[in-house]
Amino acid sequence: MENSPSTMKAAAWMMASIALLLLMAVSGRAITREVDVFQVMEMRSIIAFFMLLPLVYREGGFRAMRTSILPSHIGRNVAHYIGQFAWLMGLTMIPMAQVIAIEFTAPIWAALMAAAFLGEKLTWRKGVAILFGLGGVVLIVRPGAAPLNPGHLIVLGAAFVFAISFIATKILTLSDSPTKIIFWMLIIQSVVGFIPALEVWVWPSAAIWPWIFLIAFSGTFAHFCMAKALTHAEATVAMPMDYLRVPLSALLGYLLYAEAIDGLTAIGAGLILAGNLFNLRRPNANRIQATPT
Repeated sequence: MENSPSTMKAAAWMMASIALLLLMAVSGRAITREVDVFQVMEMRSIIAFFMLLPLVYREGGFRAMRTSILPSHIGRNVAHYIGQFAWLMGLTMIPMAQVIAIEFTAPIWAALMAAAFLGEKLTWRKGVAILFGLGGVVLIVRPGAAPLNPGHLIVLGAAFVFAISFIATKILTLSDSPTKIIFWMLIIQSVVGFIPALEVWVWPSAAIWPWIFLIAFSGTFAHFCMAKALTHAEATVAMPMDYLRVPLSALLGYLLYAEAIDGLTAIGAGLILAGNLFNLRRPNANRIQATPT
């Protein structure tokens, strides 16, 4: 079966997702030099919808995209839209590696939400992960030691909202296919962002259009690849692979934008990742279960 348990398949899909998310960050920074974030997100959703159509038809066409959990899709995508907007704004304000490092506090917020709203036990391992993550954020932001950059707070807010989206995505994979999840993401986010995009609309220059198509492709199919990975393995198996984005984004930032990473930022990013990895090293974390689609 295509969605049978397989760590190797999950790893392959996650590596594809990582590459596409890094491409999204690079293209997002290029586009937002000329185009407002609201317009970027709207163009991305509309163009990506047409890019997704071959997969939609492969699964049976529009009729096969019907879902019985539309309110869940709406809730997930409103949260994701807000988080994505804040993430793209952060890319224009702080170094790429700092954006990615702070983004990885999302699993910490997810653990707190699960404890508060889903009744999950807040174990000592989760407590250590939370402390490490908060310590990492303090080292990166350094409140009081330097003028506060609003970009740090914006990306931190994005991570919080992404945590909601992560939990919702895993729930959605229990009944809907990755293609269906992305299909509704593009439709819902196109509707949500239509009016804000019209308010700031400008016609992009010819040099920006390749980046627009790239962000549409990479941003959409990164989610598809991640959803596919989650159908082959539990989140505790698949998601740690995503941590490779931190050193890779630092390398890209250095090579493309001459963004040097200071020692405290590196230590802070390390604390965030160490806390997440420590939380994952718990009994039964290595049991792989397929998610039915």
